[in-house]
Amino acid sequence: MSSEKSEGLMLRVTDFSETSRIVVVFTREFGKIAALAKGGRRLKGPFESALDLLSTCQIVFLRKNTSGLDLLTEAKLVTRFHPQERDLSSLYAGYYVAELLLGLTEDYDPHPILYSAAQEALEMFGAVETKLLGVVRFELVLLRELGQLPDFENCVACGAELTESRTFGFWPAEGGLICSECQRDDHKPISIHAGTAAVLRLLSSESEHAWKRLNLSPGQLKEVKTVTSAAICHAMGQRPKMLRYLDH
Repeated sequence: MSSEKSEGLMLRVTDFSETSRIVVVFTREFGKIAALAKGGRRLKGPFESALDLLSTCQIVFLRKNTSGLDLLTEAKLVTRFHPQERDLSSLYAGYYVAELLLGLTEDYDPHPILYSAAQEALEMFGAVETKLLGVVRFELVLLRELGQLPDFENCVACGAELTESRTFGFWPAEGGLICSECQRDDHKPISIHAGTAAVLRLLSSESEHAWKRLNLSPGQLKEVKTVTSAAICHAMGQRPKMLRYLDH
């Protein structure tokens, strides 16, 4: 077994015995790992009470060469998740990030850009006014990094560039937007305004700063969330459990 070091976000913490825990960590350098933390339930020891859900830690682990759990030998707390006080939806948003990373990423498949996006989203959940924007930005970066980002540039039916129209349809199963000329009543796509399509293109871009200047109306944000929720559900093959709490 080789010893590895990384920064990681705690996605799941489960009691394993009277003294130990099993953790799933999304690390910057190695992607998602599952490890046994012997002594992880003790207040004192190599983990220093760092093994909390959505905490960020510097970890040391022994990577096994065969299938099975890695061995977590050290975890030092970097920061804890601080959702907006008296707002349960901010806490649920953090749980939603963890659920998506658990369900849509593969073991030992590193995505440093996605790791940074998760950390940025958790910071945004500390304020009510940036919570939902943080959620949709994370969803779109996740889909982009996993190669499942819908096409917001061209019609998925005819290939035409989406430039002239007041509204477009969104087809989750077909992977993108559809122009008004190609829409049919029996398809029943999600309808969004052209301005929302432009917002989706900006939010899903690789730019780290341009999307932060967006000042969206509640209606635009609602339309964007409708699209990202549908795309996430399609990618997972099911509706995420935490999504119901965010919808409310």
